Amino acid sequence: MDINPTRPDAAPVLLVDQALPAREVAERRELVKAVRAINETSSLGQNNELTYAVDRDTRRTVVRIINKQTRELVAQLPSEQVLELARQINK
Repeated sequence: MDINPTRPDAAPVLLVDQALPAREVAERRELVKAVRAINETSSLGQNNELTYAVDRDTRRTVVRIINKQTRELVAQLPSEQVLELARQINK
């Protein structure tokens, strides 16, 4: 599973160096398992994979569908526009 940003300028990253509540750690482990299970089924097509990360500024989980061959972003939830709105609100 790829959990790194697909673009060098992308903000979402996996936060592993920060202390997290046990509940949040458990939720992230479950999310990793779900992402792996989805990717094993090829339900997104043979050329696509699901990835996830946590946005640094908003701490929101970002889910992406990436083309495995080209590494291009196919879809992202929440969208970059929604993340930017959340960043502006958090300032």
